[in-house]
Amino acid sequence: MKRCIPFAALAIVACGGGSDRDQRALIQNRGSDTLLNVAQAWAEAYATVNPDVAVAVTGGGSGTGISAMINGSVDIANASRKMRDPEIAAARENGVEPVEFIVGYDALAVYLHEDNPIEGLSLAQLKAIYGEGGPITRWSDLGVSVPGCDSDEIVLVSRQNNSGTYVYFKETVLGDATEYKLGSRDMHGSKDVVDLVENTPCAIGYSGLAYATEHVGMPCVTMEGGDCVEPTVATAVDGSYPIARPLMMYTAGQPQGAVKDYMDWILSAEGQCVIVERGYAPHTDTECA
Repeated sequence: MKRCIPFAALAIVACGGGSDRDQRALIQNRGSDTLLNVAQAWAEAYATVNPDVAVAVTGGGSGTGISAMINGSVDIANASRKMRDPEIAAARENGVEPVEFIVGYDALAVYLHEDNPIEGLSLAQLKAIYGEGGPITRWSDLGVSVPGCDSDEIVLVSRQNNSGTYVYFKETVLGDATEYKLGSRDMHGSKDVVDLVENTPCAIGYSGLAYATEHVGMPCVTMEGGDCVEPTVATAVDGSYPIARPLMMYTAGQPQGAVKDYMDWILSAEGQCVIVERGYAPHTDTECA
């Protein structure tokens, strides 16, 4: 009896007696939940571009994907934050030189229940809501009453600490010197944040723009002394939205073979139109039908 033995990097799906369709190159792609929807869409679209290559996509967070790339268990790591210095050092100790590809941009939206009357928040207010020791704990502290939120207490919805979204929000909104308040509801995925806010009148959350639904509110965000800017693809591209960020893919060294072809396609106009369709901004100006 023959056994199929899985191995980490670029693999060939082959187990005795399979059809030609089984003899496909397999690219393992893991990481950011923010990028999960578009990564799955890329994988599905690429199957029609190159049927000889299959792309297996899983989430788990930016940190999980980066760790998997470092230890050689995936070919591509998705990340909604840049690699940290200790991660780069760990990669080099393992003989890996990470290569970063910016594949698009995202507006990290603040989400409110659809009945919440707030139309805009400042970065300072967000820090006072989410940051340790921050004085804003009730909606009345912001001068509003939220229908259905009888307790008036702000329910904080956040991400787990292996999430690039968690890290980026902390760096951009709270700052290095401030930790998150205890007691938040820390969700596994980007969609989970929006789903909880949608069904919880007292809640506030943050997640990628692509996970927005018509049943949540997304207030504009103000930097000190600036205009209140709405989270959109356009404001992510031009950088005017205060919590806009690049979205990255990392490979262990310069990609070769099937992985290189896949990355080239993602960065092409065809691949970039897929990310636009999923509600993100392309990494370069791209005209899509």
